Amino acid sequence: MTVLATVIVLGVLIFVHELGHFGAAKMVGIEVQRFSIGLGPKVVGFTAGETEYVLSAIPLGGYVKMGGMDDEVMERIEGGAEPDQPRRQPSDSDFDQKPIWARTIVISAGVIMNMLFAFAAYTFVAAQWGVVGLATTRIGDVLEYQLPAGAESLASVPSGSRITNVNGAPIGTWGDLEDALLDSPAGPITVDLLEPAASVQITLAEERQARVALVQSIQPWLEAGVGLVRFASPAEEGGIEAGDRITAVDGVPVGNWFDLVREVEARPGERVEVALNRQGRELIRAVTLSAEPVTRDGETITIGRLGIEPANGPTAYRDVSLGGAIVRGYDETVYFTGYILGFLRRLVTGNENPRALGSIFTIGEASGQAAELGFDYFLRFMALFSINLAILNLLPIPVLDGGHLLFLGIEAVRGGRPLSIEQRLRWSNVGFIVLMGIMIWALSNDFLRMLGL
Repeated sequence: MTVLATVIVLGVLIFVHELGHFGAAKMVGIEVQRFSIGLGPKVVGFTAGETEYVLSAIPLGGYVKMGGMDDEVMERIEGGAEPDQPRRQPSDSDFDQKPIWARTIVISAGVIMNMLFAFAAYTFVAAQWGVVGLATTRIGDVLEYQLPAGAESLASVPSGSRITNVNGAPIGTWGDLEDALLDSPAGPITVDLLEPAASVQITLAEERQARVALVQSIQPWLEAGVGLVRFASPAEEGGIEAGDRITAVDGVPVGNWFDLVREVEARPGERVEVALNRQGRELIRAVTLSAEPVTRDGETITIGRLGIEPANGPTAYRDVSLGGAIVRGYDETVYFTGYILGFLRRLVTGNENPRALGSIFTIGEASGQAAELGFDYFLRFMALFSINLAILNLLPIPVLDGGHLLFLGIEAVRGGRPLSIEQRLRWSNVGFIVLMGIMIWALSNDFLRMLGL
């Protein structure tokens, strides 16, 4: 299952990416000499029109070879150069002969296609299966600092209370609550609660941004269970595992996920004892928390991080209209784009452990796990990985799309004078070395994880 899932994920997303370059090149009249899935020597292929379509030996990428792109480094990576092949004569259909705007479209098209694929996949899942949400109405925490004007009274609601009605409409799941707060008419509404029984009056704003802030400020109840342990995180290094139920931090009991978060965030950089339950056994694990600066309410503070994600409670799908599915697809694409950019920012600034970066083995493991959960989960994983592929391709490293866009930007600033072939080749060699270094780094992380180090 894992091997098949990995082949499908890589094959489909590489095809989508290269199809973007291919279609854009054809659209602006650039000759496409080769369309390859895979890198390195050709394994099998056929020719149709001016283009040779091939499968290549190394299934870690792909490329579209266009006329006039005489980049020797790319040819080594792609296996696109033929021995003793005479140099072709320049043509109006060459890539380098097209205006900057046309070349920019061609280079950007692969990334755009990956983002569109993610949006389409998220939208399809929402339209076909509905929007998955927690089958609970129990409040875990209220982020007082994030409450918009008119909703301040929610800060007095105790953790564990259950919401039963919003303005008289029954609330059966957390998704029902979100819909009620986002879609109810502006003005005063009543929120009815149990455990303890109470009613709270709040005022809904007209602005969508304030409604979203209100929804995000009310957190659903989650047990202090470990659903995911991040690679090379303090939790992994301290021996905490997925499936554990954390009961205390440095002797302070934690009743739910948000109690756990508060205790961890209050101890940046400290070595703490984490009490947990693992399949009925009570264990203690010593963990050194990481310290991470964050901005809250306009102020930068340093908080502790354990490096785990919560285990989801019972879930339920709720149907949405096609319009709602499109909105959901857009929101998820934007959210996960920001999530991946945040990870890269933390990696560059040193606030993320370098061992968190994974290679083909991490991709394969995650692909297999997603496939076992069902087709909807698998599509959502493909969407996430498609966003990841798009963002990584935009890094300003020569030989990646971002590097080619950087060259085009320099050409535009220089009034249409491109860098010389020698300069581009020199920088492409640097980019090739950087790219190989990143790949070796990621592979090394995976091998160390396999060895339990």
